[in-house]
Amino acid sequence: MTNDNLKHQTLGQILDQTIARFPGNDALIYVDRDYRLTYKEFGETVDTLARGLMALGVKKGEKVAIWATNIPYWAALQFATAKIGAILLTVNTNYKTAELAYLLEQSETENLFLIDGYQDTDYVQTVYDLIPELKSQERGHMNAPRFPHLKRVAFLGQEKHRGMYSIPEIMALAAMTTREQYQARQDILDPHDVVNMQYTSGTTGFPKGVMLTHFNIGNNGFWIGENQNFSERDRVCIPVPLFHCFGCVLGVLAAVTHGSTMVILEQFDPIQVMASVEEEECTALYGVPTMFIAVLEHKLFSKFDYSSLRTGIMAGSPCPVSVMKQVIDLMNMSEVTICYGLTEASPVITQTRIGDDIGRRTASVGRVMPEIELKLVDPETGKDVGPGTPGEVCCRGYNVMKGYYNMPEQTASTIDAEGWLHSGDMGVMDEHGYLSITGRYKDMIIRGGENIYPREIEEFLFGLEGVMDVQVVGVPSKKYGEQVGAFIILKDGYQLEEGDVGDFCRGQISRYKIPKFVAFTDSFPMTASGKIQKYKLVEKSAELFPDA
Repeated sequence: MTNDNLKHQTLGQILDQTIARFPGNDALIYVDRDYRLTYKEFGETVDTLARGLMALGVKKGEKVAIWATNIPYWAALQFATAKIGAILLTVNTNYKTAELAYLLEQSETENLFLIDGYQDTDYVQTVYDLIPELKSQERGHMNAPRFPHLKRVAFLGQEKHRGMYSIPEIMALAAMTTREQYQARQDILDPHDVVNMQYTSGTTGFPKGVMLTHFNIGNNGFWIGENQNFSERDRVCIPVPLFHCFGCVLGVLAAVTHGSTMVILEQFDPIQVMASVEEEECTALYGVPTMFIAVLEHKLFSKFDYSSLRTGIMAGSPCPVSVMKQVIDLMNMSEVTICYGLTEASPVITQTRIGDDIGRRTASVGRVMPEIELKLVDPETGKDVGPGTPGEVCCRGYNVMKGYYNMPEQTASTIDAEGWLHSGDMGVMDEHGYLSITGRYKDMIIRGGENIYPREIEEFLFGLEGVMDVQVVGVPSKKYGEQVGAFIILKDGYQLEEGDVGDFCRGQISRYKIPKFVAFTDSFPMTASGKIQKYKLVEKSAELFPDA
């Protein structure tokens, strides 16, 4: 295939093209609140919000962080920021105080949009704790010493909070931006401008801001939809978080590039998934394996109708064969696909095709996507390896990120001089081009689809008084694939309990990162050269915690 198969458009142009083709098609639906917009209505919402942002003073290149569950304004903000050349910065809904502070500082964010909270975290109070100046300073004239770049904070709802703009106010401000000004802003945008930033952890322990362009994610979304045979007749149920690429690229952009309908859930709930599929006659369903298991094992599973389903995506962690068979047989998803990738790759590198047999849909993560090059290399020598030989997964093409924000050294160590993105994942490719992921060159833990980097948690736990050394590993788990486990060496004279570790973490790092299992030890297994053998700690954890 040639480069002619790629879209040289901004996300705004892609949306406008879809609106022109399918104005009356359903674009966005929330079953639990009877919220539905046609593509024409969705486009009007996007344009009003975009002009309101311009009236607020949001400039081209500014970051707009969104800390929210999958609320109806999420997708609108994704396109509104794109249309005015701003960069949507997605914030993990599980973040706590320390993580949000790091993100705001490192990203130099100018704008923060948030909801009231999620689970046990009060977002509004968290922001006031971090930015006490909000309560006393005039809106639009913020001066927060800790966050010198931050200009504006907005609340994604009707309520008013001191120092924050509300959504009705921003929408009303749209009248202050003329259509000519709005069009002029769009005219200066380039498909290779950064449009999206997502923070991913790394072996250094410090999250990195992945810079993705219109060209990156617009094209990746298109090919993801193509591989599911999406059209304007498809209705896609999206219960995965929009702050992940799974939601905002595999979900939103795969649908919008094809005129398909997005049936979005604010957060995952098995009953809501089943009700949405039945009521809206969804043809596609997304989820990580644990989500599909939760639906299949729900006591009301047999009460719902899945006959409309055809395809969808299961991704995030390996899919058990038994689960795949049930999804195909009991949920009618005969054309379900598997995806593999990473945020730095926009994110999908490989995907199974709808005609692939069940063996390939469980033993492999599919073949390379159109317009992307894939190779496996020996991580020590850097030389290509052939079929059947393990190697580090590398890709090159339109999908490779622009880089990590303000981290040139880390960017250079991830993307080599020839443009190859090194994933850190180990895999094997067969003679037909099907890739299987066999392990991780880096020590990432995957817990129910969430990527967790041990070094980040280790760095944090070093702050607990009494901890001399700590190693975090993935404890094999039947339910989640892996759970977080911590092996800790204490300083002389200190005594800690497992509960002390949890108490130290709670409210500071995301709940899913908090070690579920803690073991105190006198030493770590080492190689002759002094390197810690983490795989032996994983083996030990399986013995210590067999019921994980």
